[in-house]
Amino acid sequence: MTRKLWRGAATLGAVVLASVILLGVLQLATRDQVAEAEQASAQRALAVLLPIGSFDNNPNEDAVWVTAPHYLGSEQPMRVKRARRESALAALLIETVAPDGYSGDIRLLIGVSATGKVLGIRVLAHRETPGLGDAFEPSRSDWLARLRGLALGAPALSGWRVKRDGGQFDQFAGATITPRAVLGAVRRSLQLAQAHGESLAAAPSGSELRFSEAPQDP
Repeated sequence: MTRKLWRGAATLGAVVLASVILLGVLQLATRDQVAEAEQASAQRALAVLLPIGSFDNNPNEDAVWVTAPHYLGSEQPMRVKRARRESALAALLIETVAPDGYSGDIRLLIGVSATGKVLGIRVLAHRETPGLGDAFEPSRSDWLARLRGLALGAPALSGWRVKRDGGQFDQFAGATITPRAVLGAVRRSLQLAQAHGESLAAAPSGSELRFSEAPQDP
């Protein structure tokens, strides 16, 4: 009986060992593919947010980590990439969260020019209701595209709200919470760039910065 138990344990151990080895081999085999896919996704984001020829560095490698809950909507460090041309800052690519979406967090990547204008906005993740709260998706409408070229002061701070709240931006048909949340995230990203753009541009790549103050509300 003891011999059978030992034999069964040895067989089970061999199976577990073989599974671990196989898993390791698969991870090694797919690691390069995953890295290539992530790099391709990052490059597509740059193409959406930055004008061709506007930078000559690799913003994916020139980045800092920023903890600024009141600006970026998260207690966790968020990545801010820097696009440069001839070493001068051309744009900031700010990862941010709209924590007050109808169905939870809306994660965005916002391109802000060195002069403080919105260059473009990419939706990274959300859980808004399909066909209703997701009208900001580029495949659904040009709502986000209409924010390009805008800046703090154009419109005035009080205008950075949906029309129902007294601002100048359209809400979605049957949905106000989602566009309100997205506008807030865009405005706060612009305020971060305005208040701390020099620090964000000058910090060594890989640095961690923290800003604890809150931006002004409209």
